[in-house]
Amino acid sequence: MPNDAVEGLSASLEDYLEVIFHLENAHQAARAKDIADQMSVQRASVTGALRALAGRGLINYSPYSYVTLTPQGRHVAQQIIRRHQILKDFFTTALRLEPDQAEANACRIEHAIGPVAFERLVQFLEFIKTCPRAGADWLQAFAAYCQRSENEPDCPACVARCLEKLQREENPAEEKLS
Repeated sequence: MPNDAVEGLSASLEDYLEVIFHLENAHQAARAKDIADQMSVQRASVTGALRALAGRGLINYSPYSYVTLTPQGRHVAQQIIRRHQILKDFFTTALRLEPDQAEANACRIEHAIGPVAFERLVQFLEFIKTCPRAGADWLQAFAAYCQRSENEPDCPACVARCLEKLQREENPAEEKLS
């Protein structure tokens, strides 16, 4: 994929691509009116954005016609949507934000995060979901930490719970005898 079509793509144009992607998936094509309604913008703004996206080879567009993504535009839109979904997952899973807060923050950050930082975030999210030192228990402990009014971790109590859990897992027969 030529990088110049995507290079310098504004947050606004990325949002248009996302909306076109979703409309096209739902209706096989998008109309300028539907795009304007989805984005709560004037139709004149939509026309300018569609011209810019068509000029970059990301959409098929001519006035008074349906709008569709080119293969390159579909690829770019899928990348944007992937960033959005992963950021939202990070905010809900790792940071324990409410879904509406996660959605709003993902919308803002998806346009600004660099590729290296994004891939590192993906790796971190995978790590905290799968590493036995992290995982569900660790995420639950973080959620409890966020809920407390005083944000000082109770490390000794946490370590004691972890050690008890490890001992139960290592000696399941002893637990049944008790």
